[in-house]
Amino acid sequence: MTVTAAPLRPAARLEEDEDDGTASALRAGVDQEFIDLLGWSDQVRMLFFPFDHHLLGMPMCRVKGCSQASVARQLCEGCRLRWRQAGKPDVDEFVETARPGTRRTGVADCSVVGCPRPFRSWRNPVCSTHFAQLTRLQVKLEEFLVRDDVVPLPAFGHCEVVACHRKRDGSSPYCHGHRVRWSWAVKRGQSRDDEARWRRTAAPVSANNEVSLRGLAARVVAEILYGIQARTREGLHTTQPVLRTLTNRLRELELPSLAAVDLDQVSRGERGFCSSLVTHVGRFGLTPEGERAKDVWNGAAFGHAGYLRFTAIHQPWLRGAAKEWAFFSLPQRRGKAIATCQDILSAFALLSESLRLQREDGGNDIQSLGRRDITAFTNRLSYLRHTGVISPRRTVVVSRCVRSNLARMRSLGLTRPGEPLHGLPDDFALLAEDVPDDPEDTEAGKDLPAEVMRQICEHLPSLAGTKRNGNENRVAAELLIDTGRRPMEICQLRWDCLQQDSDGQNVLIYDNYKAGRKGRRLPISQATTGVITRQQELVRADFPLTSTAELMLLPTRVGNPHGRKPIASGWLASRHREWIQSLPEFLVPTRVEINGQQITKMPPFDKSKIFLYAYRHTYCQRHADEGIQPDVLQSLMDHRQLSTTQRYYRVTEQRKREAVDRVSEMQFDRRGNRIWRQAKELLDDEYARRAVGEVQAPYGVCVEPSNVAAGGHACPVRFRCVGCDHFRTDASYLPELEAYLADLLRSRERLAAFTSADDWAKVEATPSDEEIARVRRLVRRVREDLDALTDEDRTQIKEATAVLRRSRRHIVALGMPRVGPPMPDFRPGRKA
Repeated sequence: MTVTAAPLRPAARLEEDEDDGTASALRAGVDQEFIDLLGWSDQVRMLFFPFDHHLLGMPMCRVKGCSQASVARQLCEGCRLRWRQAGKPDVDEFVETARPGTRRTGVADCSVVGCPRPFRSWRNPVCSTHFAQLTRLQVKLEEFLVRDDVVPLPAFGHCEVVACHRKRDGSSPYCHGHRVRWSWAVKRGQSRDDEARWRRTAAPVSANNEVSLRGLAARVVAEILYGIQARTREGLHTTQPVLRTLTNRLRELELPSLAAVDLDQVSRGERGFCSSLVTHVGRFGLTPEGERAKDVWNGAAFGHAGYLRFTAIHQPWLRGAAKEWAFFSLPQRRGKAIATCQDILSAFALLSESLRLQREDGGNDIQSLGRRDITAFTNRLSYLRHTGVISPRRTVVVSRCVRSNLARMRSLGLTRPGEPLHGLPDDFALLAEDVPDDPEDTEAGKDLPAEVMRQICEHLPSLAGTKRNGNENRVAAELLIDTGRRPMEICQLRWDCLQQDSDGQNVLIYDNYKAGRKGRRLPISQATTGVITRQQELVRADFPLTSTAELMLLPTRVGNPHGRKPIASGWLASRHREWIQSLPEFLVPTRVEINGQQITKMPPFDKSKIFLYAYRHTYCQRHADEGIQPDVLQSLMDHRQLSTTQRYYRVTEQRKREAVDRVSEMQFDRRGNRIWRQAKELLDDEYARRAVGEVQAPYGVCVEPSNVAAGGHACPVRFRCVGCDHFRTDASYLPELEAYLADLLRSRERLAAFTSADDWAKVEATPSDEEIARVRRLVRRVREDLDALTDEDRTQIKEATAVLRRSRRHIVALGMPRVGPPMPDFRPGRKA
């Protein structure tokens, strides 16, 4: 027997809502193709999700012969129960051997031809009256259906519950399911006076892929249809269970629009879905000109994510000017345009607050403003800084933003008649001297110690286990560590970002979104190349139908069926922060002095200093430690100015002081004798004296007054440093000493073989045996002292000498860019 479902008809008492035009516009925005996909009818108001759609609905149960939709593990509820009762065997084996469930959902018409009444059940597919007749006759169903005395009966009509599309099976005003529900409600104390409201708000009896939108306001229906279509276009998954529970709750609340929903009124699982629908509906019909008059702009109208809020700016003239400025500035912004503009608006909000608090008119009279108000604003910024409301760095940023963008507003013509700033006095402007100085060392020192980096790299595999996009999060972190790129640059990498140059070396192709430069090339190591190629293989396997030109290297796994959308840098930062907090403490060896003894302690490292951008600082610092020239490092960091690069790896005075303290006990004079053996620390005036009382020599320092005054160009002994009592050296100059000794020996041999010079010239140019012996003794003494140290002390001295050598190199090393070997792999502990 083939059972055909009864055609759906609108409920008899379903009333149409008043339409203010919004519902009709939204409904017109839904494509007919999408309407046909969901089997929608404006008269019936029922959605039928397709089982085989990859973004809508749920697939069928994998058990052969089962007609139910699956929820978890690709099994329906009945089959999943039998799977658990069988001891949870392998799902693939279970679906091949399991018996399909006999439970079926839904209601069809009576099997008697022409009878419109609903049947009793799938086991007894005839209406109640015909079932009583069948029972009385005691015949089989097949024989009963062909008897001449079995005739169709008139229908009882549709269920009186507004949301229900089913037919009544008797004299009751409800279908069988709602008749049972109402009797339960009465037993639980439901008053019969509330029956009318119960009919309007009761949930429908739904089955499998059905979702009823009956009983909802016309605007809510249009919003749901348009929202689901927009979600599907963006690749977001929509399932009928979530939509069904949300519509049931909306029906209970009897709200006119989704925007009227208080998220506290819906369950936690429904909030995200409801917010998503509201967001997509809110973008309907957006235009830049339409947003221009609002106090909260939807960034989607300008091609950006997020909202731009002007509500914190109180004065109408300043708010109007800010809107005009934002309207012209948004198209010129790159990267996080909304966040950048909102940051500038926050600076103007502080100006607005200052005017509101410190002027009797609240700052509303634009023509009475002047220099006094600017002074009051700068004083208020100082007050906020000293009370800790804003940071010193924020004070500088706010001052700069207000100064530059007030000038920008004037250049846009906003002071002309009819414009928001018409009548603004010329002296209402910040001057260059009103902007405070930058706090010292705002950039340097954000690099992470090698010990912390080693521990982070050891735990990288655990990052792949984080919720959603775990593998992409891990690969992104690895690439950030290896390449030193900005988080957005890594997240936006294309699938084909890996190329080889003419020498066969690997280069990373990325876009510098901050500077607006595309197709940048960065040399990378073989290990980094391996990370990228493995990720390419995984992405290609997950999205085989998408061309590689459209694929992203790090695609998001949410709402991205074709792999064309990357993970967001904000998402990556949040997951990285959660991952770092979940790791054990990072212990860093630190030398301290207790009771006159140098002891190594293992204090924990502050995890708040471990963030994505810190990897960029660490990348720059470790390249500087390896001797990369500043101009080459500038190119690696993709900076326009060398000064920007120097802020990333500048050696701070505190680190230089610590390094001097460590090597001061290993300082030698020209004869190789130790000096300052008992020195514990240098006073501040002694550091200043060292800075102005000595000058760099080729392999040490010179303290001879006349030579110091001449900047090292007036050596009385013609740079025979090892023969002068004003010469000093230490362990940080050991490489230079060794190189100088080798150069002396080469020069002596070369001059001995040279025959085209007079003897007196050769004698004058040939290094003396005394000088060679003196330098050799210095090298030997430094090596012996280093060898006599413990491993721990030797490590400390090595780190201190690296700091001192780096500080010297950053002062004098300004050579031309050089072409070196392939980019080395700097990640601690990783084998290439």
